Amino acid sequence: MKKVSALLISGFSISLLLAGCQQNTTKSANAATTNEAQTNDSKSGDAKPLEEVRIGLQSSGALVYLRESKLLEKSLEKSGIKVNWVQFQSGPPLLEALNTNNIDFGTAGDTPPIFAQAAGSNLVYVAYEKPSPQSEAVIVPASSTLKSVAELKGKSVAVTKGSSANYTLLKALERDKLSFADIDVKYLQPSDARAAFESGKLDAWTVWEPYLSSAKIELKARVLTDATGLKPNNTSFYLASTDFAQKHPDVVKDIVKAIDEADKAITADPVTFSKMIQKVTNLKPDVALASVKSRNYGVNYITDDIIQAQQQEADTFYKNKLLPKQIQVKDIVWYPPK
Repeated sequence: MKKVSALLISGFSISLLLAGCQQNTTKSANAATTNEAQTNDSKSGDAKPLEEVRIGLQSSGALVYLRESKLLEKSLEKSGIKVNWVQFQSGPPLLEALNTNNIDFGTAGDTPPIFAQAAGSNLVYVAYEKPSPQSEAVIVPASSTLKSVAELKGKSVAVTKGSSANYTLLKALERDKLSFADIDVKYLQPSDARAAFESGKLDAWTVWEPYLSSAKIELKARVLTDATGLKPNNTSFYLASTDFAQKHPDVVKDIVKAIDEADKAITADPVTFSKMIQKVTNLKPDVALASVKSRNYGVNYITDDIIQAQQQEADTFYKNKLLPKQIQVKDIVWYPPK
């Protein structure tokens, strides 16, 4: 199991871990004091005006809508702030970019921030999307005889290390009295996992949208289980670097406001958004639309319930010796200044 833990945490570079030892990234639990400091920072005449915000995104979700519609650029134009979009394939490398100040704001699933915090990363939770448990699943090839997660014992299962799918797989195994020690885990990025899955080199794959809909529609993959009933926080989080959130709270609020507008537009017209997804991913129209419809949309700032769910997830990883140390999720939550 120690080997598994080492593999998981290796998604974050050695430099990240060393930086974590040198930095104090812990947020004060006193939200009022933190918010007052943030507000004072944003009003300080000594601060250099922000010229650009760098945003990391993946291949689905509201940030794709913002980039394609230029809604955020229009919102920040009055402040003279440009937007630089940076594409990532999954959450762990995106959060490493946040930690190293290569981006300022981004999105990831529920699990990557947990491993990032354990590695001492320089980031804070800002907001979250409505949970979408149906947007993540354990799948098997169309020709597979496997009918349940319980039958995965001794089988090869791909998952992206430190991703939200990592926790879905862990909880699915737990439900059927199995653990990671009972399967042959293959830690792969989605593109590599897709190739291995399609060529018959994997017995199963745990993955999220839009890769899930692509496999189901194009490869006729079967779902053994999705995340329904496995975890209450199967959601996307929005995170910022600690420094950026402290120095530019008003910009963070502007970004969240734009995300809210994007979510409302997606809910009202999923077909138009699916065409955006199709454009940036080259997915077939039916796959793109299925991916969009598999998610729930609606952004909120972090609540106590979400913190509790994230803490439960972190504790579960630690209990299973997949997280190198215990963490307190509440220590890195950012609250918007009033």
